[in-house]
Amino acid sequence: MLNLPTQDHRLEPYRLQGQPLVPRMPCIQLTRTAFAAAHVVSDPLRERNPWDTRPAVDWDATLAFRTGLWDQGLGLAEAMDTAQRGMGVDWLTAKELIERTMAAARSHPMKPRVACGAGTDHKSLSELRTADAIIAAYETQAAVIENAGGQIIIMASRAFPAISASPETYATVYRRLIDSAKEPVILHWLGDMFDPALKGYWGSTDVAKASDFVLGLIRDNPAKVDGIKISLLDQAHEEEFRARLPEGVRLYTGDDFNYADLIAGDGKHYSHALLGIFAAIAPAAAQALEALAKGDLSTYHGLLAPTVPLSREIFRAPTRFYKAGIAFLSWLNGYQRHFIMPGGFQSSRDITHYAEVFRLADVAGLLAKPELAVHRMKVLLALHGID
Repeated sequence: MLNLPTQDHRLEPYRLQGQPLVPRMPCIQLTRTAFAAAHVVSDPLRERNPWDTRPAVDWDATLAFRTGLWDQGLGLAEAMDTAQRGMGVDWLTAKELIERTMAAARSHPMKPRVACGAGTDHKSLSELRTADAIIAAYETQAAVIENAGGQIIIMASRAFPAISASPETYATVYRRLIDSAKEPVILHWLGDMFDPALKGYWGSTDVAKASDFVLGLIRDNPAKVDGIKISLLDQAHEEEFRARLPEGVRLYTGDDFNYADLIAGDGKHYSHALLGIFAAIAPAAAQALEALAKGDLSTYHGLLAPTVPLSREIFRAPTRFYKAGIAFLSWLNGYQRHFIMPGGFQSSRDITHYAEVFRLADVAGLLAKPELAVHRMKVLLALHGID
């Protein structure tokens, strides 16, 4: 029995009630491409001056977590915002992460798909004042990814809004990156709820105008665009957008609120997945996608429906702090020895939030080792003065 805090400032007794899902490999080929965006595990024993220096990474735990995702049939989105890019994790750390992950993927029996984020974060914003400078920064990171054998995700860059870039500037940069990539790329539209510095991306705060621009960008060379990840938390917009995509170009949902319905589809179109929440709910996600591939919508929704309230809590405003909930569940489930994040990011959420994540994860069958989860939750509660 635990005493968990509630939103109305009470302590409420809680007893576990869920039946943990057992992670396993799907028994048939999935009909949706599913990338789980994974976090990095810190090494707190080697961490020094965590706000001012490069993070120390526990590479064994970080790569073991990725292997666990691959073992369940999921792909991996590497070095994205879920891995705290620009929020505690610098480019040199991300570069090493990409290279280590790609080596591990090559040795994995499933030969999993791995797509990696290329950005501009190794340069300061003051160094990224022109289209040529932004292109050069992207190309530096894209070359690392291609040399390692990964697929490129062209991450949204803060450099564009910082210079109030026009649509013409976006077109110049993205046209060069798309056309020069060795393999088709994934575009990345991350809303300002995830990163306030990305407000007005694509040169407009009008989502309809921004959508028209991006669709035009894709139509100019659809053979070089695998898909686009959209993270605007707007189901209606995503459904409308994906219906306008050229044949063969995928919509990768980044909507951590409405993913279940978007992936299931509307009978004509459906979304694939590139989601941070999939790293936290991997057993439910993988087994739901297996059911979907079998045409078993009842089981699909039965597995994913309980995860949606959990995801909405993890990604609640301020949404940019969602990484803390994902690392918290990793700790509860024994994938890491501690609950310490790069830059001390675990402090971005309060104990009431973590208590609610604990409850919802239990209901969804996502506390893999219940006794361990209870023990660790008690430790966190005690640190907050709750017996």
